[in-house]
Amino acid sequence: MSETPVPTPLIDDEALDRLDDFLESERVDADALDVIGAHGFLVALAVAPRETPATTWVGELFHGEPDFTDSAERDEILGLLEALKANAISTMEQGGLPELPFDLELGGIAPAETPIGDWCAAFMEAVFLDEAAWFEGDEESAATLLLPFMALSGLFDDEPDMADLAGDEARLESLVRQLPELVLDLYLNYRVPPEAPKPTPRKKKPAGKSGKGRRR
Repeated sequence: MSETPVPTPLIDDEALDRLDDFLESERVDADALDVIGAHGFLVALAVAPRETPATTWVGELFHGEPDFTDSAERDEILGLLEALKANAISTMEQGGLPELPFDLELGGIAPAETPIGDWCAAFMEAVFLDEAAWFEGDEESAATLLLPFMALSGLFDDEPDMADLAGDEARLESLVRQLPELVLDLYLNYRVPPEAPKPTPRKKKPAGKSGKGRRR
């Protein structure tokens, strides 16, 4: 039986701290995503069925243009964000699990009041950027795959069909523990094409059945 792979960090601690400091600074709009949200947002972009232009997602993540000190700082911060997204793609392309920047437990707290909820809410924000791409083709399957992220985000708690799940602490805790695997499932669904069936080999005709050129 194969063991579950150990989740892989998508960015090192020093780089994560640098992003945290910048996103918490006054040079970024108050409505911009924090470092937990940025992580979830970029992981969703790594999973997304089609590429979102950087000009689109950068503006959404920062809620406008930050007050960068200079072009060098701009290149540094955007480079770290791009690296996180690229590392997510690389990790999942090899069947690895992404390490998430929080403990995988709620501890009896409502998801929306935890970093888990913040991460999932930002993940869903990235989905909303190109919702048609996520749901086209097989809307029911997409809704099933995204349900855990929707339930943990707290964004849909007022919807009647989400009420039972939102109140089921044991089920929510189970979903939290599975989050890395659920992200990989989404990646495999949207980014990895199904294997083409192998062609059936043609049967060889038995030799000597033509009847031509036979001697009596």
